[in-house]
Amino acid sequence: MMEAYDMVTGVLWGVAALCLTLGLVPFARALALKLNFVDQPGGRKDHAHPVPPIGGIVIFTIFLIASFFYESSFDGDRFFIAALMLVLTMGVIDDLRGIPAKIKFAVHFLAGFLVVMGGGAYLMDLGDLLGFGNITFESWGGVLFSVACVVYILNAINMMDGMDGLAAGKSLIIFIWLLIAAALSGYGVVMVPLMILIGCLVGFLFYNARHPLRKQASIFLGDAGSMSLGLCIAWFAINLTQGADPALSPISVAWIIALPIIDAFGLLVARLKDGKHPFEPDRRHFHHHFLEAGFTPAQATPLILLWGFVLGAFGYVGALYDVAEPLLGWTWIILWLGHAYLVMHPDGFVRFLRYVREEW
Repeated sequence: MMEAYDMVTGVLWGVAALCLTLGLVPFARALALKLNFVDQPGGRKDHAHPVPPIGGIVIFTIFLIASFFYESSFDGDRFFIAALMLVLTMGVIDDLRGIPAKIKFAVHFLAGFLVVMGGGAYLMDLGDLLGFGNITFESWGGVLFSVACVVYILNAINMMDGMDGLAAGKSLIIFIWLLIAAALSGYGVVMVPLMILIGCLVGFLFYNARHPLRKQASIFLGDAGSMSLGLCIAWFAINLTQGADPALSPISVAWIIALPIIDAFGLLVARLKDGKHPFEPDRRHFHHHFLEAGFTPAQATPLILLWGFVLGAFGYVGALYDVAEPLLGWTWIILWLGHAYLVMHPDGFVRFLRYVREEW
């Protein structure tokens, strides 16, 4: 009975968040244009006109206001909210005038320590990933590993935000998988914040994704939005995998968030191999291969999101039907290393994509 109530409550919150986002974006966009708060075209950027990066501001203003009204989902929520406000504020400043990378990373790690040490989002048990017994952490080793994971996920989502609808669409898919797991595992109280995020993202994607009613994005997430989404993914993913009765196994979450994680790793390895700064922007992202093969952004984004959905389904359904954790773990590692090789040697993959496009 309580789960049905939680589901109905979550749906109502989600619909309200969707309607608010759809209604607020035009006003926020008009104000941003008036104040010249825009992402200018040029350089590596493909958009033809100035676009306001106000998606994150709208999404997380709604989310933060709503957080004062719905029941807390996990112990330590107030530390998560504090970390989210910190990341969001820094992101807005970065979108406005730019912030040195060292300061951004310092803030990322501060946010990570807030959600891990204050909020309790601590990775104590990774399960039997490799077949040699459960991988567990204690004391400061676990704290540092958990903080590193939070910072990594935060930046992985930020690095994926390079094409209309991509980062928000992938985040939406991740939250949907987490919502399904929470609903089927009796974590009803988590449904409300997840449904709010889902509703906001669906509303945002109406303005950000390319579809028959929109040829290109009229707003962007901005660093404020992509980094805040990454923090939220880390928060919910860690909390749903830990404790006495977790909703998900850690390896399931690794598959659900695989695409941004493995793409970020491949990019870091490729840049270091070439003697470049690991966070120096370039055109080696997974989505750039599709563009190089001749796909348009409107074609590439759905294909990439479909691949991300399939990866999540493989991990979640595999765990649901008790596929051995080491099998899922080693398969994930093969995927991880294979993707890194692809980033460093993309020519064959681009030729394959070009063949698919021509046959399609």
